[in-house]
Amino acid sequence: MSELAASRQSVACCIVGGGPAGMMLGFLLARAGVAVAVLEKHGDFFRDFRGDTIHPSTLEVMHELGVLDAFLQRPHQEAHEIGGIIGTEPVVMADFRHLPTHCKFVAFMPQWDFLDFIAQQARRHAGFRLMMNADAVDLVVRGDRITGVVARTPGGMVEIAADLVVAADGRHSTVRDKAGMHVEERGAPMDVLWLRLSRRASDAGAALGRVARGAIFVTIDRGDYWQCGFVIPKGSFDERRRRGIEALRAEIAALVPQFADRVGELRAWDDVKLLTVAIDLLPRWHRPGLLLIGDAAHAMSPIGGVGINLAVQDAIAAANILAAPLREGALTERDLASVQRRREWPTRMTQRLQLFLQKRFVGRVLAAQDSVHVPLVVRLIQVFPWLRRIPARAIGMGFRPEHVRH
Repeated sequence: MSELAASRQSVACCIVGGGPAGMMLGFLLARAGVAVAVLEKHGDFFRDFRGDTIHPSTLEVMHELGVLDAFLQRPHQEAHEIGGIIGTEPVVMADFRHLPTHCKFVAFMPQWDFLDFIAQQARRHAGFRLMMNADAVDLVVRGDRITGVVARTPGGMVEIAADLVVAADGRHSTVRDKAGMHVEERGAPMDVLWLRLSRRASDAGAALGRVARGAIFVTIDRGDYWQCGFVIPKGSFDERRRRGIEALRAEIAALVPQFADRVGELRAWDDVKLLTVAIDLLPRWHRPGLLLIGDAAHAMSPIGGVGINLAVQDAIAAANILAAPLREGALTERDLASVQRRREWPTRMTQRLQLFLQKRFVGRVLAAQDSVHVPLVVRLIQVFPWLRRIPARAIGMGFRPEHVRH
């Protein structure tokens, strides 16, 4: 323990990180009768430019939990299909209307609304405790077993003893570093600049994605503004900064002419956030007393917007497998290994698909020196609309959708 803890608490499970994986796991464990504490280092969930794509698989979980109708009362937009413009040709890539789920669409909802909703539901259970402004700074170790977390809080240092510590603190996981665990990098040819531009009624038909020579631009309808993702070659951000914000405005205006009259809303680089894209995987997701899930175990590319949904699936699998042994005080490392066995295959399959698309499509577009043409497989999807169900299934449900047992 690096710093003296001022007070000590005890729970069955201490979850570090109040993102989608951590909040959903905390909710499900508390719902199953497990005493759980979730530590979130920030004072609220309100942080911009976080993933906000809620897939049909996650919406189905909301239905299984009996909270879907309440969830959909939160501000959101619905997309029953996903398409874009490649070169000058409009294309439709996925049609969710045929999925065997209650919600046959992707919901775009600010992540702070998603997390706040889960917290609201979780607080209904006596065993749930959410500690905001609680920054995990160290692990408590007894022999070879992790037995708790030391957190810095506004009231001082707190030591939380737990039968299980779950690291759900993202791709730059402090817990993972403290535990001496290291991910294997799998590569990514791009980074993403996140920004927002005002939305007007005449923009209603704007495409989700525009692909042109050397550029990919994604627009997500946020109601009164567009959340935009400008995909750039890996490592090219510094050069763009040197060219100035005016050059970025000109690039966007040329790529999406309808935004030409509002790119001036990007007044400075403070209005642009860099997402450094990475795909990585932790070879071993556990050690005695510790489990890693979500981005702490596997960072995903933004392709397909699957990050939130894979994190939620990890949480469901973990709750299904671990709730009973945690409740009974009988947790073993074999139980933790079962979570990895359950979730590693769909994670690897999703990453393989992302790596394939990065290599065969994204990388080629970003490196293109002439006009971009619609790939043959995309043309086939336009000719035979039933083929759109295949990418819809892969994106909307994933390779192994989980279902709530408790």
